[in-house]
Amino acid sequence: MASRRDRTVTERVFSGFRVTGEQHIGNYLGAIRNYVDLQADYDCIYCAVDVHSLTTLEDARQVGENSLTSATVMLAAGVDPERSIIFVQSHVPEVMELAEYFAMLTPLAVLTRVPTFKEKVRQQPENVNLGLVGYPALMAADILLYRASVVPIGVDQEPHLEFAREIARKFNGRFGETFPEPRSVHTTTPLVRGLDGQSKMSKSMGNHIPIGASPAETRRLVMTAVTDPQRQRRTDPGRPELCNVYSLHEIFSPAHVKHVYRQCTTAGWGCVDCKSLLADSINGAFAEFRERCAELAADPDRVRAILRDGAARASAIARETMAEVRARMGLLAG
Repeated sequence: MASRRDRTVTERVFSGFRVTGEQHIGNYLGAIRNYVDLQADYDCIYCAVDVHSLTTLEDARQVGENSLTSATVMLAAGVDPERSIIFVQSHVPEVMELAEYFAMLTPLAVLTRVPTFKEKVRQQPENVNLGLVGYPALMAADILLYRASVVPIGVDQEPHLEFAREIARKFNGRFGETFPEPRSVHTTTPLVRGLDGQSKMSKSMGNHIPIGASPAETRRLVMTAVTDPQRQRRTDPGRPELCNVYSLHEIFSPAHVKHVYRQCTTAGWGCVDCKSLLADSINGAFAEFRERCAELAADPDRVRAILRDGAARASAIARETMAEVRARMGLLAG
């Protein structure tokens, strides 16, 4: 049997990572870890989606620095620029052109039915901008510009990917076979709850643990995590199956999870002891990552060079796709 390294790559992966702020452990478990693993079997393209981020950022001046920081995180986590393309969305402007063509094919009612659009409207009712409405068209363009057939996403992004499939079918049906219909892949932990124990881990919700946080800051945040609400006293037995801290132990403390379960259900220890072990486990899991991240952050020119090279490689694919798109649509060649 051929090894992974010997396999002929036949499919392309695309994923974009937002640059609205620091990456947290939910991002790592739901996406970044998958990015690294997929490199063994696919032709991978990873993009810092700075244009997307402008739909929600209040201070657009942060986007450039955030793009650099987010790319640094991806590289520190194991995205290999020798095997994968990593670049910044706005550095390949063809994506904006393709998004505009896709917008022409999409009724407004379809865009406003997307669940994440409705969620953003609730979160920022004073800033329902055109870019926010057209977000799915731009996301579809991100994917289809590179003719990606596999997209690693969280479960909450499935409606967007279904939109990309629909727009691919519509374009192919009207103008001829051009784009593949991409499918999703998830990690084994596609949804990670935040420190509140209820909502998805999110920077905007303030319930996250940054993967680049210091050991002391990580410990402080873990100690604020909500546990079993019915465990009011130290002597009350806990219910691990209902405790978000326990669910994080299953990920970060696999060697200790049986002990954690026993100590919790028998009131052998309290929630402070449980959280203390979790903090140790998270800090241990990200120790090497944090070292690599600090090394790359100290050499931003190296990261910028990697992003420039990635943009050049992505642009070559984008130009080829757009030449075919324009010809199929019947646009006059320049």
